[in-house]
Amino acid sequence: MKLRVATYNIHKGVTGIRRRPRIHDVKLALGSIDADIVFLQEVQDRNETLRHHANYPSARQLDFLAGGGYEHLAYGMNAVYPHGHHGNAILSRHAIGRFTNHDISDHALEKRGMLHAVSRVLPPRGRKVREVHLICVHFGLIKRSRLRQAASLADFVEQEVPDDAPLIIAGDFNDWQRRVDELLRGRLDVKEVSVPDLRANGSPWASPRSVLDRVLPWRNGRDAAQSLSRTFPSFAPWLTLDRIYVRGFAVRNVEVPKGLTWARRSDHAPLIADLELK
Repeated sequence: MKLRVATYNIHKGVTGIRRRPRIHDVKLALGSIDADIVFLQEVQDRNETLRHHANYPSARQLDFLAGGGYEHLAYGMNAVYPHGHHGNAILSRHAIGRFTNHDISDHALEKRGMLHAVSRVLPPRGRKVREVHLICVHFGLIKRSRLRQAASLADFVEQEVPDDAPLIIAGDFNDWQRRVDELLRGRLDVKEVSVPDLRANGSPWASPRSVLDRVLPWRNGRDAAQSLSRTFPSFAPWLTLDRIYVRGFAVRNVEVPKGLTWARRSDHAPLIADLELK
């Protein structure tokens, strides 16, 4: 059974400085990605201040994005303010049986969430329906917060997801120093789709050649193995903030669309992976 999945931080569907709507561009992006399951961050499902703009959708932002291809939705509201709210979301072409949102905020200034959904994936005829666990996350900007949030994620998976269940964890990890990566790999036995598993010969980050190599890992030659996962900023991607981790899947292809068109849609580029259920 093959699945095309993507993770995409859509920056609330607005431009960075002038806060102009670009939600129609985001919907076009989803159409061109053509994924079976999409993990979204910063979905602003309600924003009363934008409704005066011409052609701004009258429907909820999530319903607008899902229209024309995704029947099954899950939304986790993380931040609430007088004119609206935003959070994480999952769009799926396969049925979502249940979903729950979990507050993993580490402090009052950053509201963060972990959205967990269970999707019933329909395999080719003659095979049993599989339940695939989907987790969409958006971690904080502070390193210690990210580590605690990653530990909460690992605790949740260990307690709630069966060891033999297919698992996809995706989102904006803000983990530009790759501190979270080692924790998730070690505790959950997951594989990052865009990075070859080099642990057999030691972690590729175990012995940086200099302080700058440690702070800016893209400087060294080992960066070639992860060049496909650079997603931020979208106009010139050089940070690996957005990740997809899998368990129970073979990774067939990974891509990050780049170019001016994608830079105009969000400050992040999407990360796309073609998977095959084992």
